[in-house]
Amino acid sequence: MVMISFAQFMQAALYDPQRGYYARNIQGIGLGQRGDFTTVPVSSGSLGRAIAAWLTAQRRLMPEVRHIIEVGAGSGILMQQVRAAMGWWGRRGLDWHIVDVSTPLMALQRKRLGSAVQWHESLPVALDRCQGCALIYHNEVLDAFAPRLLQWDGRVWQEVYVRRDLQGSWSECFVAAEVLDEEWHSALNPQNSWAAGQRIEVHEALQQWLQGWISHWKQGAMLSLDYGDLLPRLYHRRPRGTLRGYRMQQRVEGAELYEWVGRQDLTVDVNFTDYRRWCERLGLEEQCWLSQGQFLQQWDRQPDAAMLDEDGAGGAFKVVAHLRRP
Repeated sequence: MVMISFAQFMQAALYDPQRGYYARNIQGIGLGQRGDFTTVPVSSGSLGRAIAAWLTAQRRLMPEVRHIIEVGAGSGILMQQVRAAMGWWGRRGLDWHIVDVSTPLMALQRKRLGSAVQWHESLPVALDRCQGCALIYHNEVLDAFAPRLLQWDGRVWQEVYVRRDLQGSWSECFVAAEVLDEEWHSALNPQNSWAAGQRIEVHEALQQWLQGWISHWKQGAMLSLDYGDLLPRLYHRRPRGTLRGYRMQQRVEGAELYEWVGRQDLTVDVNFTDYRRWCERLGLEEQCWLSQGQFLQQWDRQPDAAMLDEDGAGGAFKVVAHLRRP
């Protein structure tokens, strides 16, 4: 019998080189019934126009920064939209970069974008290529980092592990959670009053990712877009946490998360309370904190009305921008 933490399970299910979802089995993003999930850029060009306008404004503030990096570019459609919205004159003199780990998605990106872009295996490598000066943006990347999954039993935190039996089926079990740093993970603060059975996600991998590349970044601005919220709203009426999967446009929860391993997307909402605090502690200056609807109204002259709805995608998605000053 094999037993591993949920974080290890999700990391392998998404990124294992032979069997992981992003490494092999992803079949396109939002392409009708052939995709497992739909992202905002596929459904509208509004986000691409808004990001293009934001990048143009940052260029005015720091004209010496001429490298643009998209992290986790999916099918490449968002960068295609951003470049088109900027126009030939706006793109003049800029170098474009993509950081991605998915071989199938990089093939789609190359087909769509051709020789206009340079590809890199990691953000430190890309930033070193840019001498540390770059404008960075990423959409729906933070949610794909595998979190630790914890459950409050009324007295202490237990960590969710998963085990595979001799027939190859996975099921959950619990172990006492190792010592956790309340200073870095706000949901663990004793002042929070969780009901017994409440599940939360602890985004250690995301925190480590930030710490791993921040020293390579010397100057620029970063735009982070994703679904999530601040505490305590993040878990309002969500006793099982935010973990879910998507397969062929259908939401997957509970025991089904452990079926079709490597053949469905797994995701969690972003704890932006932690993300914003980590960025601040790593020396970044927060430029703005907005809902997606507010961001589009500010930067797109003709925003898609469906994407402005604060009760829908306009409110579910959040946008935070940070500056890195030399």
